[in-house]
Amino acid sequence: MQPENSTIEIQLNHRTIREFTGEPVSEEDFAQLMAVARATASSRGLQQTSIIRITDQAIKDEMAEIATQAYMARAPELLVIVADTHRTQEIAKEQGVAEPFGGSMNCFMEAVTDSALMAQNIVVAAESLGLGTNYFGNVLNDVARVIRLLGLPDLTFPIVGLSLGHPAQEPQLKPRMEMSLRVMENGYREPDSWSAELAEYDEVMRTYYDLREGGKPSDTFTKQTADKLRVENPLRTRMMRVAAAQGFDFALQG
Repeated sequence: MQPENSTIEIQLNHRTIREFTGEPVSEEDFAQLMAVARATASSRGLQQTSIIRITDQAIKDEMAEIATQAYMARAPELLVIVADTHRTQEIAKEQGVAEPFGGSMNCFMEAVTDSALMAQNIVVAAESLGLGTNYFGNVLNDVARVIRLLGLPDLTFPIVGLSLGHPAQEPQLKPRMEMSLRVMENGYREPDSWSAELAEYDEVMRTYYDLREGGKPSDTFTKQTADKLRVENPLRTRMMRVAAAQGFDFALQG
């Protein structure tokens, strides 16, 4: 596919960058990224997202330990995108609302959505500036510890980490499955066998070399999927309990 413009070209060439040069992200570039974050669409205009910019190396080191990714500690810029209905709740109280519902499932999902949109906007903008990026979903490995480490108040929840910097590597584009398997018209459709439908994609993945594995060929997508769903991180299974302890009410009873 030929990109129609420079923005689409950047998006089609997205790569995860795990190693960066020693050059810092300029304050001018960082300010532009925060301007983009500020302009991100927001559910009901409530802007229920906050960003923790981690500049303390000791905190970076502990975050890398939680994430089990040593290179996280070497990121020139490390952000944690936080779903934040705490601010919403406090504003409502100050405005005289006796019992605000900032801890509701609705507000929680709005904040999660806002956070995901903001993270993606930052990534596209960063790559347009020639920077590399990496999402860290593994901040959820021990979300209670992240909350304590970052001093997050009630009605907040970390959604994703994000590293930024000048790339020190140029990984291959990671192959993706065909959109014909992911775009469905007027309802959900699936083949008789996903494994059979993904056989061609599996062969493509065999020739993909992942820098995380020292440049070794990748396993097939279907094998990776099975391996990743074979064993669950026990701390991640308790994420919603941690969210409940943060004050979110998921209305699971009644």
